[in-house]
Amino acid sequence: MSTAPRLAAAKRDWGHDETGCTVLHIDMDAFYASLEVARHPELKGKPVIIGTGTRSVVSAASYEARRYGVNSAMASARARQLCPDGVFLPVDMHYYRMMSRRIIEEVFSQVTDRFEQVSVDEAYMDVSGALLAWQRPTRIGAWIRQEVASRFHVTCSVGVAANKLVAKMASTNAKPDGMLLIPVARHAEFVQMMPLRGIPGIGPSLERRLAEWGVKTVADLAKMSEQTLATAIGSQTMAHGLCMAARGMDGRAVTPYTPEKSIGSESTFPEDTRDMRRVCDLLRRCCDEVASSLRRRGLVARTVTVKLRFADLSYKSMSHTMERAEDTAAALYPQSVELLCRMLGIEDGVAAMRSPDTPLPRDIRLAGMSASGLARSAGSTVQPTLDDVLEETEAQSAGTVTRSARQRDAEQALDAIRRKYGKGAASLGL
Repeated sequence: MSTAPRLAAAKRDWGHDETGCTVLHIDMDAFYASLEVARHPELKGKPVIIGTGTRSVVSAASYEARRYGVNSAMASARARQLCPDGVFLPVDMHYYRMMSRRIIEEVFSQVTDRFEQVSVDEAYMDVSGALLAWQRPTRIGAWIRQEVASRFHVTCSVGVAANKLVAKMASTNAKPDGMLLIPVARHAEFVQMMPLRGIPGIGPSLERRLAEWGVKTVADLAKMSEQTLATAIGSQTMAHGLCMAARGMDGRAVTPYTPEKSIGSESTFPEDTRDMRRVCDLLRRCCDEVASSLRRRGLVARTVTVKLRFADLSYKSMSHTMERAEDTAAALYPQSVELLCRMLGIEDGVAAMRSPDTPLPRDIRLAGMSASGLARSAGSTVQPTLDDVLEETEAQSAGTVTRSARQRDAEQALDAIRRKYGKGAASLGL
């Protein structure tokens, strides 16, 4: 569910020159809610909201529900206040992913294999190699929209442009159920009529920082020099990207296969809590789940990120890159607790782990962790620390194995038990 700003003035005829416009961005319209209506036709025309429970947040909302002010990431309890007659349904990710795969296999892949799936409900497509058969990019976009609607009874919006940035902004402004072509000569004009948040990647924090420098629109952004912009936001790399974007330029290619960037797990508590023990127990389970997933996929991770959501629905996250890549909960969990303590201003994370009865300074609604900086475990070179060398030497002298090796063996044994008897058959004690 896109929350990017849309301008009614942008949804117009920008011209018909399709030369060079070989990038399509296809974005499904209210995908989760639309799929539920497709399999429950009696819900058509009703405000459908995906996300149940007093502690949950809205994952998606139909356009009928959005008229009441319901948006994604809103607390479900608030959504019920705004739309008391709404139809609230639980998230069914297995079904949504299955339908996403079918749309890709049965529709997208019939045009080209040059598509990049960004999420379960959106993808980029490079149609340069398909134009001999299709002649025009807009003809491809129209066919995709027609096939998705007739086969799956949901709609999608398509942006057609020369690069990924403008194509994505075009599909956003084509919604719902539309297609927008932005000729190459009009890219800068189209982008510069947008508010700052219209550029993907500009969030509230960056928007506030730019506003302090008098930048409130993309047109204002285009007037700044790259050096001034770097001074304003504190990053030369980000400044270069924003200068390019403000002129409708984007050098990123459509990448048919994007390696997985992170693996994570999170959960919402039944009620807000300041109980250190409960939060740590949840992080332990998350670390166990993520580590198991890493091993199953033959991956190791260098970076650990902890995410918290507070009672006021605000988020905070913090990351730490480890000395070497890991794939065990025994390695991920201490790092996660340390990050938790740093985020909440608790000075001694080790002492907090030993004395978990200490109350936390803020009410926690949701907690989770993720592992990133992924690499194939088979091809990863591990540089042992001095402690590792000493421990291995002592283990060899004693005819035993190191503690880390024992821990990894134990977690692999748990993996085998869970595969045979189910996910809840055994749990990890750290």
